[in-house]
Amino acid sequence: MWTILVAAWMVVIFLFSAQPSDESSKESLFVGRMVGQIFVKDFEEWPEEEQEAFAEAINYPVRKTAHATEYAILGILVFMRCRCQDTWSRKRMIATAWGISTAYAATDEFHQIFVPGRAGMVTDVMIDSSGALAGILLAALAGFIIIGRNRRTEYGS
Repeated sequence: MWTILVAAWMVVIFLFSAQPSDESSKESLFVGRMVGQIFVKDFEEWPEEEQEAFAEAINYPVRKTAHATEYAILGILVFMRCRCQDTWSRKRMIATAWGISTAYAATDEFHQIFVPGRAGMVTDVMIDSSGALAGILLAALAGFIIIGRNRRTEYGS
């Protein structure tokens, strides 16, 4: 099951990366407007030009947050797949999951070289791999906490 989820999420990432820059920018600006509506008081009363300027001003952080988030999800899924290897240590699971996620990030950035208006960027690989590592560590911590609770319950502590 985890292998299928990993492959499916990699396809989702690929499809996002295959979007030409103008489509991708429209989505980011839409998210920027949503952020304004949710977090900025009276945003909807602002003139349209100011709303657009706000969305454009936060476009870069929105895009990079999206990168980190999609790879955090990939990292979690790959880590969960690695947990199926019964003989692997936790360190090996984490390292393998991060390696796979980072390698995929690098190939994804290479793929973007061939997409109109997009570019492959080393900084994006770094953001992606950082997001993956955060997701992996979060999943490992959650697993550690859950296993610890299960052991305490099992042994009556």
